Amino acid sequence: MFSTIVVGTDGSETANQAVGVAKYLARQDGAVVHLVHVIKASPSGTPVTQVGSSVVVRGDDATTREVRDAADAILEKAGAGDGDLNIKTHIATGSPADALIEMADRLGADLIVVGSMGMRGARRLIGSVPNSIAHGANCNVLIAKTI
Repeated sequence: MFSTIVVGTDGSETANQAVGVAKYLARQDGAVVHLVHVIKASPSGTPVTQVGSSVVVRGDDATTREVRDAADAILEKAGAGDGDLNIKTHIATGSPADALIEMADRLGADLIVVGSMGMRGARRLIGSVPNSIAHGANCNVLIAKTI
């Protein structure tokens, strides 16, 4: 049913659950899984990456490499132990929702898997990553129950 699945990860437990759902579906269909970690920009334009609830902020070119290394580590951990799957990793920049939608469009993905974090309370009303993806994606979206 699916041949190209995009799933974002920030290294958090809820993201790991969404990655698990994407991997499960990929095994059923022989799909390629594209793991994406998004490096966000702070209001000052400084690149930041989030590892679970910890935010790592870096300000110069030398330490920007550290942000990319942290992103690589998150992606490596998310894809580890799944030699039976075709997993590709990507680092994107920008807002998580926009970056995942753009990546899915660029890859011709037929599914984006996201966790349900932010689908309750005030964030649900003002916009969450899953909500933004569900409304903006040009392909199927599966919101995995992760909270």
